[in-house]
Amino acid sequence: MKAVQYQNYGGPEILDVVDVPDPKMFADLVLVRIEAAALNPADLAFQAGYADPVVDSLFPVTPGWDLAGVIEQTGPGTTGFRPGDEVIGFVRDKAMHYGTYAEKISAEPRQLVRKPRNLSWAQAAGLPVAGLTAYQAIVHSLQVTAGDTVLVHGAAGGVGHLAVQIAVARGARVIGTGSEAGHAFIESLGATPVRYGDELVEQVRKIAPDGVDAVLDTAGRGSLSTTREVAALGARVASITQSAAEYAGAIDVYLHLDGDDLTRLVELAEEGRLTVHVDRTFPLDQAAQAQQQLAGGHTRGKIILEIRTEV
Repeated sequence: MKAVQYQNYGGPEILDVVDVPDPKMFADLVLVRIEAAALNPADLAFQAGYADPVVDSLFPVTPGWDLAGVIEQTGPGTTGFRPGDEVIGFVRDKAMHYGTYAEKISAEPRQLVRKPRNLSWAQAAGLPVAGLTAYQAIVHSLQVTAGDTVLVHGAAGGVGHLAVQIAVARGARVIGTGSEAGHAFIESLGATPVRYGDELVEQVRKIAPDGVDAVLDTAGRGSLSTTREVAALGARVASITQSAAEYAGAIDVYLHLDGDDLTRLVELAEEGRLTVHVDRTFPLDQAAQAQQQLAGGHTRGKIILEIRTEV
């Protein structure tokens, strides 16, 4: 099968497309034929070696944690899935070695749930990592409920655009920061867009004179520094960018696999209350170009590898 690999730490330029044997399986694993895989900023960070002090990389490494695909084979010790089932998954191991920039991968059943029926392969592949991050931030960390006013920094990004929709689905009023070019997109998600920059506080105060009840920072770059001026007394604040130290009491959100949360994302998608915007797709052999696009920033939604395999 084809897989993307890197032999040492570096940027997109170190990626190679190679032929490797099909994955082997323990009896309690399933084999997934991958139709699409999403890129995430974490791919670039791990590939650059930033996590080396805490996470082992067993070279060569195939990057990627997100997938949408079809169950090709089930181990004799598995239950819940059959060959032919369409699934999405967050497939991550304790060490970086096997990943989803590939035509196939073996996975634990607990890492998979059924694919949303109304999403394309590309959209479905973009749901697990970004969706779980957004859901766990909005629902668990910030505990957003109906009637809350929520400010989402980076509302057009991969996590941000999903966080906006999840907050709206919970009955919240959402204000989303973004560049002016992305305002129509942010508005289409159900949020009121505001511009980055010196006028941000004034814009938010016009919309929410009493302050916002919750803030989610998905953008970093000092976004939380404005929160003190727009947050209501007792506002809940969370960040996915490890910038919570900028705001006393803010929560750093760390993604974790939770099958119930992933299933709820599927349900929201099938209810028509959550969708994944695909900014651009690339074939597997252009994974380096896809990463370069991601590294350039200004991505609206998700960048996806569409993986063609012979059945």
